[in-house]
Amino acid sequence: MFHRDAGALKTSYGEEQAIFPVALDRWAVMALVAVGALVVPFVAGPYWLGSILLPCLILSLAAIGLNILTGYAGQLSLGSGAFMAVGAYAAVNLVIRLPWLPFPVSFVLAGMVAGAVGLAFGLLSLRIRGFYVAVATLAAQFFIEWICTHIPWLVLNTPSGVVSTPTLFLFSFGFSSVPSRYLVAFVTVVALAFVAKNLIRSSAGRALMAVRDHETAAELTGVDTTRAKLTAFAVSGFYCGVAGALWAFLYLGNVEIEAFSLHRSFQILFMVIIGGLGSILGSFLGAAFIVLLPVAIANAATLFGEALKPDVLANLELMIFGALIVAFLIIEPSGLARLAVKAKDRLRRWPLPY
Repeated sequence: MFHRDAGALKTSYGEEQAIFPVALDRWAVMALVAVGALVVPFVAGPYWLGSILLPCLILSLAAIGLNILTGYAGQLSLGSGAFMAVGAYAAVNLVIRLPWLPFPVSFVLAGMVAGAVGLAFGLLSLRIRGFYVAVATLAAQFFIEWICTHIPWLVLNTPSGVVSTPTLFLFSFGFSSVPSRYLVAFVTVVALAFVAKNLIRSSAGRALMAVRDHETAAELTGVDTTRAKLTAFAVSGFYCGVAGALWAFLYLGNVEIEAFSLHRSFQILFMVIIGGLGSILGSFLGAAFIVLLPVAIANAATLFGEALKPDVLANLELMIFGALIVAFLIIEPSGLARLAVKAKDRLRRWPLPY
């Protein structure tokens, strides 16, 4: 019985409503955050930090944004990549045109711009529902891609349309090394993940879930469904916008529209599906799964030598990826987060079989 709720005495409503009411969960999360901030940057190599952990963290943030909109509010979106693009282009303009502004403030403002764009497209959800909302967000994807490629001002009048991002500085300290860029992403993602967790536990979060479960019933019980939907689109756009800024500055080193195409939107949607709809933990698990799966397949292919050609390997990766998505939808629709909950329940009962 490694994980037990018994013996956790709570003497106030605040302790009862804590994010992690079980002490073991609380200490485990604190230990995980401490290891990620104080141990991993000094132990992991540049490949693991820059090519594995960094994209996992940034895509986890985008998945959290989509999960708030789709998993908690029930509004299907296919425009997450476009909102990431808005954040990336807004951030590069703010950082380069306003160099006196600290980059955390620039990133927050870029997220707010993306949130405003998400709010504008969220107005369509007030008149349409279901599949038509997904079509509207898909239109947002194409519309934003067109704007980013046809307005030279957004790319600082660069002929190629690709803007190289400058090194980020804060109090004369530059974040150019891989460990420093990892730490910026880690601190940002952890902070916003806790904000998202508290948002879901608030009255606004309960309103989102009420709209997801049954919009008409939620409205009849007094929930402001209009405000809930617009809040979901704005918060989702903000999270995706900050993720886009981090992706451009910390991972790619440039801003180009191809990095935020429709493929990116589907990739984030698959993260939410595989990780688990309506779960902050599932956003992290889904991002890790999507990033690590191609690496695992490529490493496994080396066992066959030259028997697998590059084109066969690429198609095999897509086939395995699609088969796993179908398997998750059939076997465990709640995703990896549900499997983690089941594992914790088993630890709570072990070694007893019941």
